Amino acid sequence: MSTYVYGITAGSHPSPSEELTGVGDPPCRVRVLKAGELTAVVSDAPEGLRPKRRELLAHQNVLSEVGAAGCVLPMRFGSVAPDDDAVTAVLAERAEHYRERLGALDGRVEYNIKANHVEEAVLHHVMAENPEIRALAESNRQQGGGSYENKIQLGEMVAAAVKDKEAQDATALERALEPAADAVSTGPESTGWLANVSFLVNRESAEEFLAAVERARGDMPHLEVRVNGPLPPYSFVEPGPAEPAGTAAGGMDAGTE
Repeated sequence: MSTYVYGITAGSHPSPSEELTGVGDPPCRVRVLKAGELTAVVSDAPEGLRPKRRELLAHQNVLSEVGAAGCVLPMRFGSVAPDDDAVTAVLAERAEHYRERLGALDGRVEYNIKANHVEEAVLHHVMAENPEIRALAESNRQQGGGSYENKIQLGEMVAAAVKDKEAQDATALERALEPAADAVSTGPESTGWLANVSFLVNRESAEEFLAAVERARGDMPHLEVRVNGPLPPYSFVEPGPAEPAGTAAGGMDAGTE
């Protein structure tokens, strides 16, 4: 039977309730595996597990229940090892790293920030900041729309300027929020978002971080900024004793069925 891994805690961490269940239908009972000074929170791995909303919530609920008693290194949804022995072997092999991470992430949560341009607003910015585009647009207007070639040229210039603006705004947003966080992890590029960045934030400083987000929204009203959190700090834990099936940064906003 394969082993599903939810997270890793210190060996001194209180064991979860015997009534706690996780993924699967029916839900699998959650148990722990100990190796030296570390514990893995696991269950049997159900066959045919898929990232349905119910399963994602079950994974998240286990992490929340265990995390309420202290720091837990969260594994992404779908982390499955061949068996219990494979889990404990990796715990022993990477014990120093996991102990360091437990200390570094204690009392901290992750906020994932995604941003995109408000189309009409960013076009206004591009026109205002680029005299060549303004001149060509005005020339086309005076010629009743301009030639086919000039229309294509204008479109290409606008597209290039918008792309440059995306890169500039992604950097500006990250720099605006970075001072309110303890660490930053840039997520994979995803279609439709100019920024996908996770910030590690001390729980006690969460209001300060969210206030920084509001200031960034005010300073850059041409951006749509979405906040997902607080989350377990998925983006600040290296791969654990099981291979993840793969979800987006922040886990719970992954595509669900």
